[in-house]
Amino acid sequence: QVPLVESGGGLVQPGGSLRLSCVDSTFRFKDHFFRWYRQGPAKGRESVASISVDNYTDYSSSAEGRFTISRDNAKNTVFLQMNSLKPDDTGVYYCEAFRFGVREHWGQGTLVIVSS
Repeated sequence: QVPLVESGGGLVQPGGSLRLSCVDSTFRFKDHFFRWYRQGPAKGRESVASISVDNYTDYSSSAEGRFTISRDNAKNTVFLQMNSLKPDDTGVYYCEAFRFGVREHWGQGTLVIVSS
């Protein structure tokens, strides 16, 4: 599989913001459904947000109202804008791409640490 490339993670104080990016270098970006999920130190894998090919978005209850997922078809990039970050948001954030319900591509993740 062609790996996706996530970036934008880092250390941020509670209440701060980060913008994650996920670059899809395949030739099927416009056909892909994307999902961001995270793996936290105390929690298992948790889906955070998703976006369909026609920009329908969905969020977990913990992300709703704070996070925004978007896609830029011209840049083959999916973004996750994260505001009002909390320590519980700490984890490695991964991007994955689906087509026809099948997971086709994924990345190595980007680390987000929310701490004072």
